Amino acid sequence: MKPAYEHVEFGDHCSVRVYHRRLPRIPFEWHHHPEYELTLTLNSQGKRYIGDSIGEYHANDLVLVPPDLPHTWASNRSIDPSAQQVAIVIWFQGEWARRLADCCPEYAALRKLLRRAACGLAFDASASALVQSRLDRLLSDDARRRLAAALDILCDLADAPGDPLASPSSFRQEDRGPTGHEPERFARVLATIETRFAEALRVSDLCDAANVSERSLSRYFEHHIGESVGRYIARIRIGHACRLLSNTVLPVSVIAARSGFPNVANFNRQFKALRKMTPSQFRAQFPRGARQDEAVPELTQRPRSLEHASAPKPARSRAPKPASPSGSAARVRSASALKTRAAAQKPR
Repeated sequence: MKPAYEHVEFGDHCSVRVYHRRLPRIPFEWHHHPEYELTLTLNSQGKRYIGDSIGEYHANDLVLVPPDLPHTWASNRSIDPSAQQVAIVIWFQGEWARRLADCCPEYAALRKLLRRAACGLAFDASASALVQSRLDRLLSDDARRRLAAALDILCDLADAPGDPLASPSSFRQEDRGPTGHEPERFARVLATIETRFAEALRVSDLCDAANVSERSLSRYFEHHIGESVGRYIARIRIGHACRLLSNTVLPVSVIAARSGFPNVANFNRQFKALRKMTPSQFRAQFPRGARQDEAVPELTQRPRSLEHASAPKPARSRAPKPASPSGSAARVRSASALKTRAAAQKPR
């Protein structure tokens, strides 16, 4: 389904927005917004959707979501049935955090946090406990106390253990370019991957784009991205496929072709290896009836594995058959033939 846009109100003279939400259940509300969002969920367990990452969450869940990455939590039961579920949310703008890091060295850690959160970040139990220990200040009626508590939490989370959630470029806006922290030549590599992932990309193509050797490119990916070039491209493709699976009614075969996979079998295998479920199972996680971005197309897209197949042999021309006689003439000739045979068989 297509994510809804959420407008976040910060209030007058406030740099961050802190929201304390209590409710008996957390409904599925697939949405996005241009702000970063840090969410602590208490007394709740259910399913967490962050981009193309779908997983179970349990008590004291702490997640940082980057701008415009669709997300939602969904839970029908509290851990303690006698108490309500609680969500404590901090919203802040990325540009504000970057300016603060530039002018105040004490907050330089904010840049690191934003980089780590590019795909969403799920923190461990120790980070969740750290946030809970500061809730009194974070939920204060005094705006300056709230701001100081939020900044302390964000800076401490910059080095806290956490796991990335969504695939790179999952649901990413088309006009968003490199983040600016990569060296220029490798930013060109990332841009090339994002614009040409649906093609049969080779490592040599990426080396040409950045004018670097294959060894240098591989070393950069392993050191700065934490995985090989091939796996990064696969995750880009899977992220794009997940967006199409949740937003459209396109057949899986068409989605595979549009996402750069040579055939459906290869797509299914790589998708299951990364997302731990098949494409059809992933699509079934989202409510039906809202996938209307694209109508089902004619199945004219062919996988790359068929592009070099031999052309079909031209059909051999055959001499046209003589036209069959009209019905009335045929009946007359048939009647005459019967009379002739009857006369020949008449006894003399």
